[in-house]
Amino acid sequence: MTSVIEPEQLPIWVPGQLTVRSSDSGWDGISVRGYSYAASDVLVPPIRDFMIVAYRRGTTSMRRRVDGQWLEERLVPGDVSLLTRAADSHWVWDTDIEVVHVYLTQAELAATCEQMYERDVQDVELHDEVKADDPAIHRTAMLLAQEAAHGGAGSSLLVESLSCQLAVHILRRHAHVLFRERHTGDGLSFPQERVVRDYIQEHLGENITLEDLASSVGLSRYHFARRFRVSTGTTAYEYVLQQRVARAQTLLTRTNESLINIAVTCGFADQSHFNRVFKKHTGVPPGQYRKHSRPRSTP
Repeated sequence: MTSVIEPEQLPIWVPGQLTVRSSDSGWDGISVRGYSYAASDVLVPPIRDFMIVAYRRGTTSMRRRVDGQWLEERLVPGDVSLLTRAADSHWVWDTDIEVVHVYLTQAELAATCEQMYERDVQDVELHDEVKADDPAIHRTAMLLAQEAAHGGAGSSLLVESLSCQLAVHILRRHAHVLFRERHTGDGLSFPQERVVRDYIQEHLGENITLEDLASSVGLSRYHFARRFRVSTGTTAYEYVLQQRVARAQTLLTRTNESLINIAVTCGFADQSHFNRVFKKHTGVPPGQYRKHSRPRSTP
């Protein structure tokens, strides 16, 4: 099997007239290329990204084979075809057509999926659909094509919004998602991690106990300590110290607060404890860190 190709290499195997293309900047995780095609019979190598084909002009009979099975549909303007990433495909159409290709990277779709379901994603695969009955995808593809052609103020924001909208819609209706399994003894869930991190930030100047952290997510101290270490790679105690040092670094750089006040604000037992922990984590004592981290004034 041929190694995966990038979207811009497709014309090598599927010759056509380029009608529109997205910019190389401001389009993260998504790209657009439009083509006018004559009737064709083409073998397409696996493409790196997920592909959405939105039909713009022309009515045709479309035959496509992926994984050995031929599918055939009558396609008209407004229709959409979907092709999963990294799959060999064979396409045959009998009349001239104009299309818009929208490509979503694996990283973009997986990241959106993880945010939607708050779970680790192992793999995403689009359904094999020569004709996806979904006008919403076609409308979004046309808006992206329009933005690729004309752009303007706020273009990157609009593209980001349309990309997120498209990814969510496809994941809901046209994709199979394989999640990484969590077994007993695994780490905290994404929501639990967020609760714990938020709790630590909100109570950093206080005496945070293991019981406090465990109670915030409804676990026993034993189960919380074990799961927290799996999730973060460190103990809860060490993580809290890291956050205290990080906040102290910010205060040392951006404020004129005294060292003793910073020690209290960040939850250290006293200035001696502050000095000892800060130097262990940064290599220098707080006073020296402040001296060297601030920009020198010019005469």
